[in-house]
Amino acid sequence: MGNRGLPCFFSLLLLLFAPLSCSQSQQSCDSSDLNALQGFVEGLQSSDLGWSFNGRSSSPDCCTWVGISCDVGSVLVKRVIGLDLSDKSLKGSVSSSLGGLDQLKQLNLSNNSFNGSVPVELFRLPHLELLDLSMNMLSGLIPAESNLPSIRLFNISANSFSGTHPILAGSSNLSVYDVSFNSFSGPVDTGICNSSGSIQLLQFSANMFSGDFPAGFGNCSSLTELSLSKTGLTGTLPDDLFTLSSLSLLNLKGNTLSGIVSTNIRNLSNLVHIDISLNNFSGVIPDVFDSLNKLEFFHASCNKLTGGLPPSLSNCSTLALLILRNNSLTGTIDLNFTALPRLNALNLASNFFSGRIPPDLPNCTQMMTLGLAMNNLVGEIPSSFKNFTSLYYLSLSGNNFSNLFSALQILQNLPNLRNLILNTNFRGGESMPTQGIQGFANMEVLIIENCALSGSIPPWLANLTNLKVMDISWNHLTGTIPLWLGNLDNLFYLDISNNSLTGEIPTSLALMKSLMYSNSSQESVASQYYPFVILRNSSGRSLEYKQYSSFPPSIILSNNKLVGSILPGFNGLVNLHVLDLSFNDISGTIPDLSDMSNLESLDLSNNHLTGAIPSSLSRLHFLSSFSVAYNNLSGKIPTGGQFNTLNDPSIYTGNYYLCGPPTKNNCSDEEPNPYPKRDDNNGTHETIWLYLGMGSGFATGFWGVYVVFLFRRSWRIAYFQMIDKLFDDIYVMVVLCWRRLNEKIGRQRPIS
Repeated sequence: MGNRGLPCFFSLLLLLFAPLSCSQSQQSCDSSDLNALQGFVEGLQSSDLGWSFNGRSSSPDCCTWVGISCDVGSVLVKRVIGLDLSDKSLKGSVSSSLGGLDQLKQLNLSNNSFNGSVPVELFRLPHLELLDLSMNMLSGLIPAESNLPSIRLFNISANSFSGTHPILAGSSNLSVYDVSFNSFSGPVDTGICNSSGSIQLLQFSANMFSGDFPAGFGNCSSLTELSLSKTGLTGTLPDDLFTLSSLSLLNLKGNTLSGIVSTNIRNLSNLVHIDISLNNFSGVIPDVFDSLNKLEFFHASCNKLTGGLPPSLSNCSTLALLILRNNSLTGTIDLNFTALPRLNALNLASNFFSGRIPPDLPNCTQMMTLGLAMNNLVGEIPSSFKNFTSLYYLSLSGNNFSNLFSALQILQNLPNLRNLILNTNFRGGESMPTQGIQGFANMEVLIIENCALSGSIPPWLANLTNLKVMDISWNHLTGTIPLWLGNLDNLFYLDISNNSLTGEIPTSLALMKSLMYSNSSQESVASQYYPFVILRNSSGRSLEYKQYSSFPPSIILSNNKLVGSILPGFNGLVNLHVLDLSFNDISGTIPDLSDMSNLESLDLSNNHLTGAIPSSLSRLHFLSSFSVAYNNLSGKIPTGGQFNTLNDPSIYTGNYYLCGPPTKNNCSDEEPNPYPKRDDNNGTHETIWLYLGMGSGFATGFWGVYVVFLFRRSWRIAYFQMIDKLFDDIYVMVVLCWRRLNEKIGRQRPIS
């Protein structure tokens, strides 16, 4: 009976304390955490987080707020252990009040616009395991007295921190360390490897370090990724680097490292990605690739490597990218490409390879990009290339290939080929093929410049409706510019300069759709390892673009024999950046071109243009290169607008009747007319009197001499003796000069 009252008693207690329990649940966030969060919000310039500290517009439980996570250990009071505000478009400073979140384990403020320095309190949170401040505008020094004993991931990349980089002493659990893309200076301190034995990723790239490549990374025995690209390091690679048997990524790109590539690299048997490009490594590439059977990416371009291709490269069946351009490699390209089925990109350009193109290259059925430019390769394109169906980009420029017609016939039906660069080949007196080519339906970039080709612009180009870039400059092409050239709707870069083309500029060039409107189709995937190089003049000066969408929209017709006038319709090409009509025989006046709002370069020099320079050109706000030199222009050079920056006198030289700054010719009120009218009657009278004077003078002189010789025999004899002696002297002089010239030529002629 007595025990029956106990349940009722406990029920009564629950009813009595229920309001108190509910009241306490409304204050579930620790007050110190609330104060810390409020201080953080007060440091922001703007915030759409939706946090509220008055209990009206938001839940009083901060654990339900955006970006906040709490522990679940306490029933009544919860502590903030996670703050993830990444990618929230936050601006302002990072408040020191965050140091009050003493139970915080994760802090992620990445990809915002925080600025200023980071308070030292953030580097003294004893339970912090993840700190990500990357991709902000933070600056200043990282305090040397940092104490983050629980830290596992430390990422402060893509800011503007300076001074020496932190080593996080005592952080024995550290696994990921990223200080890349800052302004840290001084030496790289490998003491960080003594802080933790579990470091797997070290990222130092894009800083301002100095000194030699340090020893000590060998102590990071668990390291899988090491990146020190573009850090300013010098010297050679230490031996302990090659003891990191777990290393899968090694990126040393863009330093000034030197010495040979050690054969000890064979010890890095787990390497997947190695990039030592843009350094000063020398010597041969070690033949150790049979030990690197996981290698997928090998980039060693822009060094001083010599010798041939190591045969063991053929044993890397996983190899997908092999980039060795711009070295001094020699020999033939004799890898077994059948054993490299996953090879996607091969670039051996700018070396000294010789021989022929390997016919088994198409056995790399995944290869999309092939660069063999600037070598000493010879022969013709292998017929096996007709099976190269995966090929997207092909650059063979700057070799000694022959038979352009055969090359085009073989390559024309490759379904995925978009970029074909064949310039500076076929220089044995070949002609541009005009018949027998029907393919290249998907071609976007075609460059066949500087091949000394004869003939005319081929009609099969009219079928390349996807063409965006065409360069057939520096050849010997003749004939007129075909009308259909302007009907290629996607074409935005046209260079047919330095040929012998004649006739007038076709009106269709002023109606090119891709130049009349902004053309989004110009965008393309960057060709990071296969730059486009185009020749700009006979001295060899060239321009390099990493992707064809970087080509400035251009019409380049210079150095031909074009006649007629400048098309007024050019004014409608609002997307055109470069217009070059120089060194032709174009006449007439300069039309209004002021609507070409994106024009950056306009060259009309060395023609026969007349009239004044239109003042409306001052409205071309992007015009930075301009020339009208060596024409017959007259009048005052416009002022104001963009002409205030075009103050080089050479821009206007060779136009005698141009006046005003920057020339030295002063403009009078009545400007000189380069073609003054003449009075026809006065001109006729002057001509008659001129001929009468000349005739009477000749008659008088002739008869005077004749009469003297007729009556004075001694004078007549002396005169003819003088004439005979003069002829004798001239004859002797000519004979002597001719003999001396023959002797000089004989001395200079080499002995065969």
